[in-house]
Amino acid sequence: MNDIRERPFRLTDKEFNFVCQFVYDTAGIVLNASKREMVYRRLTRVIKERKLASFSQYCQLLKQNPEQEKHYFINAITTNLTSFFREKHHFDYLLSIELPQLLKRNKQQQRIRIWSSATSTGEEAYSIAAIVYESCKQSLSSWDIKILATDIDGNVLAKGKAGIYDEKRIEDVPSVYLKPYFIKGTGENAHKVKVAQCLRNLLTFKELNLLHQWPMKGPFDIIFCRNVIIYFDKKTQIELFERFYEMLAPGGLLILGHSENLGHYQQYFKNVGRTIFRKPF
Repeated sequence: MNDIRERPFRLTDKEFNFVCQFVYDTAGIVLNASKREMVYRRLTRVIKERKLASFSQYCQLLKQNPEQEKHYFINAITTNLTSFFREKHHFDYLLSIELPQLLKRNKQQQRIRIWSSATSTGEEAYSIAAIVYESCKQSLSSWDIKILATDIDGNVLAKGKAGIYDEKRIEDVPSVYLKPYFIKGTGENAHKVKVAQCLRNLLTFKELNLLHQWPMKGPFDIIFCRNVIIYFDKKTQIELFERFYEMLAPGGLLILGHSENLGHYQQYFKNVGRTIFRKPF
């Protein structure tokens, strides 16, 4: 059976295989048959927006203008599921253990660098910023503390940079952070909140494909790369772990998602918490 079911468009095996290869070549993301429904749903929207007649025409467009189309394509196909303080144990570890240690360890250079490498719409980065601000209030005026937030999807990055969310998005934010760091909207912005400027000042949002060259020099004290490694094949995962390792300062942390692990690259890190890995000093 070549198409998923009777729908406005047909997705043949050949077209699905082409899409899988294109997303792998472009972003290193591995799609298999279990993702066919997702591919159909997301690319159907693109076909309609592009006013095309079929998946065949869209595949032809990708072949003819790969550089022009790949950004739009990746934005459509990537998953952007995120929330504030997702996997709370990671933030608890930062608050209770890592940031107090960093304030002592980096006292001489008075510098802290954190990278949220798949930040999506910014909830992860702002959660980190809230923890950092709460821990380092007394040092912010004299220390150089910055958080880099990157993602392959320029559209979601723009939402993160704006820092405006529906009220429902902050339901899981611990109460201690709600009043000082999330400003409720009024009038036409009722039921929305805006992240306080003090947190936004800590952040820099940049579009970045993890598989391409990284323009930043580092080193980073903490790197978050959560719930994205699972989309890459083993070879690409190892290449990324190697690059993260080189980008981390001695003693730096690499934090992965709940269903991810370092595989045999674990030998180069010390496991200090649930999917929290420390580079040796």
